[in-house]
Amino acid sequence: MWIGAALSTMFCFGTNNMIFKWSTAKGYSKIHIQLYFYLFAFLITATYGLFVRIHHMNLATILLGALIGILNTNGNIQMSKAFEKGPASITSSLISLNTIIPILSAALIFHEHITVLQWTGIFIMLCSAVAIQYKPSSDIHVEYLPWMMRICFAILSLGILGILMKTSTYMHIVPLNMLIAMYGGGAVYLLANSFLVHEKWQQSELKIGAVVGLLSVIAYSCYFFALQKGVASIVFSIVSLSCLVVVCGSSLIFHEKLKMYQILGVITALLGMICTKF
Repeated sequence: MWIGAALSTMFCFGTNNMIFKWSTAKGYSKIHIQLYFYLFAFLITATYGLFVRIHHMNLATILLGALIGILNTNGNIQMSKAFEKGPASITSSLISLNTIIPILSAALIFHEHITVLQWTGIFIMLCSAVAIQYKPSSDIHVEYLPWMMRICFAILSLGILGILMKTSTYMHIVPLNMLIAMYGGGAVYLLANSFLVHEKWQQSELKIGAVVGLLSVIAYSCYFFALQKGVASIVFSIVSLSCLVVVCGSSLIFHEKLKMYQILGVITALLGMICTKF
């Protein structure tokens, strides 16, 4: 059951990344779309919370959830800025390595028991995620120092986010409470960023943000469930394969041709996922 939840998260995250890719090509603001999707997701979760009656929404939950939301939005912002300073393909591959941080924390901090075969599957999935996103280019212009700084900030933000998500399940915090705090904190952070970055507001961004927000609520609900019921190291590895959705979706929707190493990456990723089930 938790494997299915992790796969649902992977699919939703991948679909959202596809939407971000399409919206960037159309010239829409990533900050505005994220702000709209956080506000929309906050309204969904808060309304549902009022309907079922929220219990035990304490200060620790609010602060932890808000920090997760801020780290997620900051990671996405830093990644988009890294794309401006260096090659997007290599940037994506490097940032995807952030998964190593929560995976190691699950084993070292939370003392999860993982078999040798499962470790092999995790390693294969991580290598596949990096290989699938890498596209070598002969014409590369890199502002090395700012590029690497943005990548490091993104890796730290997204890696620490994974640790805090596992921590919230370890503390037995109700996922709905965490989602409300996460989207609320992220929305406030993005609102502040929108005032600092003067970008043109477009009506279409609201519609895109609403769709992304709905998918995000589904994704993170499944994410917390998978972390509560399953093995966090395997969950993080499966979620990192959201790039599979982007690669396959780009091939089907944008008619981008898959390279041979990308096809092999998809196959090895599936083999790695099979290894983690034993």
